[in-house]
Amino acid sequence: MANLEKLLIIGCGNMGGAMLAGWLAAGHDPARFAVLDPAMETAPDGVALYRRPDEAYGHDAVLLGFKPQQLSDLAPGLRTVIDGRTVYSLLAGVELASLATAFPSATAHVRVMPNLAARLNKSPVILAERGLSEQSRSAAQTMFGALGTAVWLENEEQFNLVTALAGSGPGFVYRFIQALSEAAIELGLSAEMAESLALATVEGASALAASSEHSPGELADRVASPGGMTREGLNVLDDNKALIFLLKATLKATADRGDALANAAKDQS
Repeated sequence: MANLEKLLIIGCGNMGGAMLAGWLAAGHDPARFAVLDPAMETAPDGVALYRRPDEAYGHDAVLLGFKPQQLSDLAPGLRTVIDGRTVYSLLAGVELASLATAFPSATAHVRVMPNLAARLNKSPVILAERGLSEQSRSAAQTMFGALGTAVWLENEEQFNLVTALAGSGPGFVYRFIQALSEAAIELGLSAEMAESLALATVEGASALAASSEHSPGELADRVASPGGMTREGLNVLDDNKALIFLLKATLKATADRGDALANAAKDQS
């Protein structure tokens, strides 16, 4: 695979670790991966672990997995391991132009946004690139597609909105599960039963929606008989588009934070 025969992950925290676990679960050779992280205690068997940039060698691409606020401080010391290679970035809000400013000698720059379901090979992975050849783009499609579903975004201006939906979305789903459970508890159900039923309900509904020929909206209507219990509950959620209004505000706040991070990265460059 062009530019992805050997990948160095710089900063292997929650997201980088989930991606590495997903690739290994998908059957990739551990020798294809190396980690540069001074705080990581151990790496998976067969994955090289480096503490300092001058120890890292043999890779043809890097994946940035540290905090976006650290870019300006870390970039100068990382250029020797990035120069002449493709740089893939998990840094929320950091635009392709900022990556190019930080690493001008990289052969290409790619933004990547998965979510933690990459560990289970069930994550959407959003990609936006500058400088990839068609062969390298195909290799990236295969590599990141192993973590779930890889989707190329041609309009980078939408990246923060897509991140809010697909990258941050699991956090909102988890909060919904919690709220569904806590609402049942407040109405009299035991915590143990409410939590178990809420989680099982969302898991089953999601699996069915993913495999159904019907849209989620159609499925909701199909389980809601006129005058029945489900319809009465949906009437509350649908009243004045209350749920859509709440989630629109949620996604906007999340995307706006991405814009703020992007502006901060520009100011530091």
